[in-house]
Amino acid sequence: MSAATRARVCAALLLLGLAGCRGTRPVDAGPAFIQSLALPWVGPTPYDARSLHGKVVLVSFFATWCFPCLAEMPTLEALQRDYGARGFQVVSVGMDLDGTKVLQPFADHYALRYPVLVADVRMHEGLTAFGHIRALPTTVLLDKRGRAVAAWQGVEGHGDVAKAIEKLLAQD
Repeated sequence: MSAATRARVCAALLLLGLAGCRGTRPVDAGPAFIQSLALPWVGPTPYDARSLHGKVVLVSFFATWCFPCLAEMPTLEALQRDYGARGFQVVSVGMDLDGTKVLQPFADHYALRYPVLVADVRMHEGLTAFGHIRALPTTVLLDKRGRAVAAWQGVEGHGDVAKAIEKLLAQD
């Protein structure tokens, strides 16, 4: 196993340990988290992973058939609307096995104001810095340096997430 692969595996294990935790130390996987988001996108919102550098990023792993994921969408839209101009970006990663076939019409129908990415085979297999996504929705909050500072499974309240985002946006 190469050193880079070992680093990713360690970062993924640490990230999984963060699931459901708040106020923990950041997990620094170098640029691996942001690089893992260099995926194809669907829908009306243009996307380039390079635009994430220096931003606070909320990554939401979802599926079109997941009711809690759908229930979370208005919160993600509101967070993007409220904090987008201040250096914040929501990015959703569709974990549907049919990929673009179902995600394209979904993204077009909802006209989301944040990018909808299509998970690749490596992401489905858990071979990225994010590791295996064991439940949907799973959300990871990255600071301006691309470090994972929080992660949770299920739907999180708008107020708690907004407080975490504001704190990260205020940091240099």
